Parts: sequence; C-alpha cells; structure tokens
Amino acid sequence: MRRLLSLLMFCAVPAAADVPRVATDIAPIHGLVSRVMEGVGTPTLVVPAGASPHDHAMRPSEARGLGQADLVVWVGHGLTPWLEGPIDSLSGSAKVIELMDVPGAELLEMREGGVFEGHDHGHDHGHGHEGKEATDPHLWLDPVNAQLWLGVIAQELSTLDAENAETYQSNARAGVAEIEAISLQIADALAPLKDRRFVVLHDGFHYFEARFGIEATAAVSASDADAPGAARVSDLREHLREAGIDCAFSEPQMDARLLATVTEGLSVKSGVIDPLGADIPLGAGHYTALLMSISASFQDCLTP
Repeated sequence: MRRLLSLLMFCAVPAAADVPRVATDIAPIHGLVSRVMEGVGTPTLVVPAGASPHDHAMRPSEARGLGQADLVVWVGHGLTPWLEGPIDSLSGSAKVIELMDVPGAELLEMREGGVFEGHDHGHDHGHGHEGKEATDPHLWLDPVNAQLWLGVIAQELSTLDAENAETYQSNARAGVAEIEAISLQIADALAPLKDRRFVVLHDGFHYFEARFGIEATAAVSASDADAPGAARVSDLREHLREAGIDCAFSEPQMDARLLATVTEGLSVKSGVIDPLGADIPLGAGHYTALLMSISASFQDCLTP
C-alpha cells in the first residue's frame, strides 16, 4: 500500500517543462546565451573558440547540437556563410535568430584597402540580406549590440519556455547591467590611448575600436580567410615606416607569420588580441571577460 501511495504521489506531480535546447555559433554568442539561461540550462557551441569561424569544418558532435536544437542563435551569413546550409538542413523546425538582422543593431561597413582613410565609421542601420556582403560581420565586439541581443534572446526563450520566462528576463537585465559597468571601465582605461597608432592582422575589431574611440590605421588582411597580395604588403610596410606605428596586433586564430612579414626589420611592438576568447572559459561570464581581455591587450601594447 505504501509503495502504491508513493507511486500515485509521484505520478500526480506535473512534469517540469523541457528546457529549450539552444545551439550557438561562436563562443561570445554562447556566452551571451549562457548568461540568459544561467540557472536553467546550457547552450551548445558549434565553432570552438580556437577555430576560425570563417571556414570551420563541423565535427559530428557539433552537427548533432544543431540537429537537436529548438533555437539557433548565430551572428549571420556574413560571418559564417558555410553554416547557413547546415542550419537549414539540420535544425528543421527550430527557431533561428540571425543577430545581424535584429532591428536596432549597430552595423558598420567593411573598411576598404590595407591602409584606412580617416575614421568614418560607416554606421548602417539597414537590415535584411541586401548589402550584407558590405557589412562588417564582427558585430559582437560592440557591447551595445550585445546588450540589445540579450533582450532578444531572453524574449525568444521566454516564448519557448514560459515556465522559466522570469528567470530569462531577470538574467538578461543583469547581463545588460554587467556589460554597461564593464564598458564604462574600458572607456576610462582606453581614453588616454586614443592617439596611439596601431595595425591589426585582420580587420576584425572595428566595432570595438569605434565604440571606445581607438582605431586601427591599417589591416594586413581584409578577413582571416584572405591572404594579402604583394602590393598590399608593400603598401603596409611603407605605412608602418612613415606613420610611426606603436603596435601591431596578431590573433591566435590566424597565422602570425603574415604580420611578421609586414613588420620585418621595423621597430614596432607586437601584441595579441583574441576576438573569440579562446582562453576564456565558456559560460555566463565569457562575454564580459572577453571585453576586458581585448581592453587589456590594447593597454599592454599601446601604453608608452
């Protein structure tokens, strides 16, 4: 009888709603989704932080994460065009958030040439697929975009999982406040360095530069998928000789030998900036830690 009563009591308890399964493209987006889902669930990651998102070959476990997802959150076609097909074919009826398309997101146009002219940010508030090829896809490096996306992610998760909606919304608000506090710290730390001159291995930091007022004068490559031609390398070497460059930054996801070729024989300090946070643990604190890491890299190399 006691066993029967226990069984009846167990059956009478309503089953908890399944937490949505979420797949994310890159580590910083995984961090934002993790912040919203903190205490409820954990998203999966398709592109490891140590890999280039432009040409990553998915492993079976990563493809499985897409196939099982109820929600896919990715930056968009401009960053990982190869991922569009797998999302369409593997994710089935999953809801998809393409962050480049979120209304209100700050968009910058790609800068042209190896040496940049002036500091025209080229902000673009247009959305949709038209003009995406001209849009710089590294949107996550603008913390204002990240704050916007937290709310969008929380709203979609709340729709999929009403039982935990209050937690998602509360986590998103806390995440926005955390990013705001970190951004103020970074702005104060980088303010004295606004006149320092630097070049980057690939033009992947424009959003961070524009937000905090320190901008590269040149990039060795337009993207980490394209090797620079001989003419571009020659122009860059001339620029470094004439412009009084303080620092040249490489990235852990790219071959630093390209930068070494451009700076060979020149007296230029070197630094490393990681746009994906390969050495930062995944989880709810990843995104703010990434912002602080990038800021620290600038400070270390640009401080006289």
